[in-house]
Amino acid sequence: MTVLYEDNHIIAVNKTCSEIVQGDKTGDTPLSEIVKAYIKEKYNKPGEVFLGVTHRLDRPTSGVVLFARTSKALTRLNEMFKSHEQIRKTYWAIVQGAPKVPEARLENYLTRNETLNKSFIAKPNAKEAKLAVLSYKTLVRGDNYSLLEVNLETGRHHQIRCQLAAIGCPIKGDLKYGAKRSNPDGGISLHARQIAFIHPVSKQPICITAPVPDDSLWQQLAASVH
Repeated sequence: MTVLYEDNHIIAVNKTCSEIVQGDKTGDTPLSEIVKAYIKEKYNKPGEVFLGVTHRLDRPTSGVVLFARTSKALTRLNEMFKSHEQIRKTYWAIVQGAPKVPEARLENYLTRNETLNKSFIAKPNAKEAKLAVLSYKTLVRGDNYSLLEVNLETGRHHQIRCQLAAIGCPIKGDLKYGAKRSNPDGGISLHARQIAFIHPVSKQPICITAPVPDDSLWQQLAASVH
């Protein structure tokens, strides 16, 4: 586990694609418990350590995850994530091919299939369809893959994965949304690159950036970003 930022109220770590943020049916140890153990040992805290989950990343996604160390911070961060105000999440994605339009804003209505754990593009009047909005720009265009920067305006289930696949650019390794082959590590090439927000207690601007995965293609594309 790599800690990217910590103070008395918040802690941010760089999640790998094999880690889960919260416990699930797999029974694997979640990142939240690993962070708790880290805090308990580092600060020699007796008893139970408080740690609040403010947002989640899909298991196969890597990148920055922000936790609250106090209830005050948790309440305020939850409000910020819910309203999408005072907080900005930036993702990097390696996609197959390249978008026909190098930079664009995508608006789609999505429906979620719980059984398949997958989202689908739907008509605006479809049952339970929710508006999904993101903007992307092409940072590096390669022969087979391109690196995109994605900014979310909404937080829908599998939003980036579904919307990029819909423009013919599935994320590398994302078999569920049309990638040709899986990644060796079982993850997908979607990385929560940066989170910028107003600190819930000090009110100071905070910007946390997560290094890209230690993978040759990631390293090569990231090095080409100007």
